[in-house]
Amino acid sequence: MPELSVVVPTLNEQPNLLLLIDDLRTTLQSIDFEIIVVDDDSQDGTAAYARELAQEDARIRVLQRIGRRGLASAVIEGMLASSAPFMAVMDGDRQHDHTILPAMLSKIKSSSLDIVVGSRAVDGGSMGEFSSERVALSSLGRKLSRAVCRVDVSDPMSGFFLLSRKYFEEVMYSLSGTGFKILLDLLSSSERPVRVAEVGYTFGVRRAGESKLDIVVGLEYMELLLDKLLRGWLPVRYVIFGCVGALGALINAAISYVLMRWAKTSFDWAQMTAGVAVIGLNFLLNNRFTFRAFRLRGWQMAGGMASFYAACSIGLFTNLTIAMALVRSGLPWYSAGLIGVIAGSVWNYWMGSLFVWKVAQRRLNERILAHRAQPARFESQPR
Repeated sequence: MPELSVVVPTLNEQPNLLLLIDDLRTTLQSIDFEIIVVDDDSQDGTAAYARELAQEDARIRVLQRIGRRGLASAVIEGMLASSAPFMAVMDGDRQHDHTILPAMLSKIKSSSLDIVVGSRAVDGGSMGEFSSERVALSSLGRKLSRAVCRVDVSDPMSGFFLLSRKYFEEVMYSLSGTGFKILLDLLSSSERPVRVAEVGYTFGVRRAGESKLDIVVGLEYMELLLDKLLRGWLPVRYVIFGCVGALGALINAAISYVLMRWAKTSFDWAQMTAGVAVIGLNFLLNNRFTFRAFRLRGWQMAGGMASFYAACSIGLFTNLTIAMALVRSGLPWYSAGLIGVIAGSVWNYWMGSLFVWKVAQRRLNERILAHRAQPARFESQPR
């Protein structure tokens, strides 16, 4: 049984993979280790290439995920596939310094720690050639993480760390598995103080592939923070849906005002016209952000929008009924309209989740695909 599993999540990292594996072979030659490549069905054939390498080296295993994406969830699945007492996580783009892995392993064993973090923010660590904007964003992320992280860590945003299996099994049922910042997820999921140490390293230059940083990554990070702050009391996806709805409510009010003030329409017609327009806008925003993991594309968009309008028609009816009743009872039109929008939002969320983006059904289909692919997902030779 290996002492250390190195979990490497990949997405279109074929140019880096052999070089990374050679690096690990050199660095870990005195350690009984294995490499678990977790590939999110890369279009450049990373998984197939990794299988070829596994035919020559039994220490390499391949986990190819079909229909699923996300670095955090990939890392979790990779660790679940490991039987080693210690597990390291590092990206497949060779930006993490493999040479400090022995020191990290030695530190976690000698001090009976839970996690050792490869840090860019302690002595011996550096952000490398990051732009000033990226450094500022990383600093902001660290400051925000303090709201949910119960341990003082200089670099909770790091994607390079080593942890004990015992600690992973302690927190694995509390993990969110959201976005890219799995370390923060691990640190903030413990009910007790986490025993942590850090080893400095310089963040390397990306040699191939594209940076993962974009607006969606930022939103996923905020979603992770929200999930940890809410502690499961409210679905984070509904919070995002509510934010989209809040924006829609403002636009709804603006359209209603313009129609009543300038077009001289009645409140009923203004509210109905605004509601129809905002439903379409909400569909586009929710498809891009709230349900991005289940995003509809191409011709699916047309059917999805039609389904969303149908599903929201009852919500719109509820909105209108409540809003008109409140206006007739003497409440200002803008307050009545806002209450009506909120009243319909819960219905719209659940109908959209079940019948437009079909979250539950698509998750079930992913599990079925993963089960069917199980015999082919792990490729290794007898030891």
